[in-house]
Formats: sequence, C-alpha cells, structure tokens
Amino acid sequence: MQANRHSTQRRQQLGLALVTTALLLFVICATWLQFARVDLDWAWATLSLYLHGPHGLLLRVAYCLLALAIGVLAWTLHAQAQGVARRGLPPALFTVAGLGLATVAIGDSWLPEHAPLLAPLVHGLSAQTAFLCVTVAMLLQAWCFGRDPRWSSLHRLSWWWAWLAFAGLWLHVLWRASPRGLGQKLVIALVVGWLLMVAIAAWRRLHKGPAETFGSGHNGDTIQPRETTP
Repeated sequence: MQANRHSTQRRQQLGLALVTTALLLFVICATWLQFARVDLDWAWATLSLYLHGPHGLLLRVAYCLLALAIGVLAWTLHAQAQGVARRGLPPALFTVAGLGLATVAIGDSWLPEHAPLLAPLVHGLSAQTAFLCVTVAMLLQAWCFGRDPRWSSLHRLSWWWAWLAFAGLWLHVLWRASPRGLGQKLVIALVVGWLLMVAIAAWRRLHKGPAETFGSGHNGDTIQPRETTP
C-alpha cells in the first residue's frame, strides 16, 4: 500500500513538473511573439491572429501544450482531493476547455485552407468554449479548495483570482470598443497565472509527504491524536 502511494506520488510530481514547464513555455512563447510579430498591433490583435503567419506553428504547439497541461493539472487536483472537495465537474470542465483550445490550434492549421467558410465557426465556438469552461472550472475548483483543509490556505486567493478572470472575460466580451488584443491577453494572463499558481502549490504539497497529500485512508477525515496517560 505504501509502495503504491509512493509510486502515485512520483507520477504526480512528474506530471506537475511537466504542467509547470508547459505553462512557462506558453508564457515565454506568447510574450516573445508580441515583439517578434511587428506586423501586428499587440493591443488590438488577439492572440489567435498570431497562429497564422511567421512563427504561427510555434504558437500552435504552445496552445496544444497548454491544453495538455490544463487536463493533467485538473485530474491531478481531483486525485489529491478528498471528501466533499472531490467533485467531478471541475476536471470535466477543464478537460473540455483543453479540448477547445487544442481544436483552435489544430483547426487553424488546415481549416482556413480546406474549409474557409467553416473555419471561423469552428474557431469561434472552440475559443468561446475554452474561455467559458476554464473560467467556470477555476471558480468551482477554488470553491473545492475551501472544502479541503489541506488547500484552505489557497482558497481565498484562488477564489478571488478566478472571479477576476471570469469578470475580465465578460468585460472583454461585452465591451466591444475596448482594445480586443489587450483585453483578451489580460484574461489569458489571469487564467495561465492561476493555473501556474495552483500547479506550484500542488507540487509543493506533494513534497510535504504522502500523508498530507493522499490522506489517512479514512475517507478524508482527520485523525485526532489520542490522549494517553503518562
């Protein structure tokens, strides 16, 4: 039993390390493109416009890495959760968001050339699904943190951070006169920053020992120390 726990812990540590690496690679790639693509106005060009033209393939790969990182992080958090904090909806929404993001990246690779009328529809639906699902999943996951004593220290920060991303998304959607690129990139920065914060927190918890990460084996209930007579 102890060997299985250690094996699971090692797999989760590796997964979270890959998640953190993928998130950082996405941040580096997206930031670098703001300077490399001088043909685009960074304040008005949404990030999806960078999928085409010079270095577009690099960003599409970064999108796919981000999509994979979202899914791995979501199910790792689900595996670590206990009791009422272990809900299936947050990882399911994160997974749908990742699939939507991957569809944007892969669809933009060949749809504009082979199905030019279908490409904008697929892109729009996939992007909207990704944004909506990931921000709602962030809120639900933050709510779950508040129900898990081991994550309670991160609950308040993750909760309000998620609300800021959710509000930022709807401000970007409804305020059509705002700089489209700047608004979208701020929402993406909030989402990726939240994911990176949670991934690092999950990785640190794994290094505090299997007992805290995987619980005591009593359905998530805390074992109280027994009183003993001297």
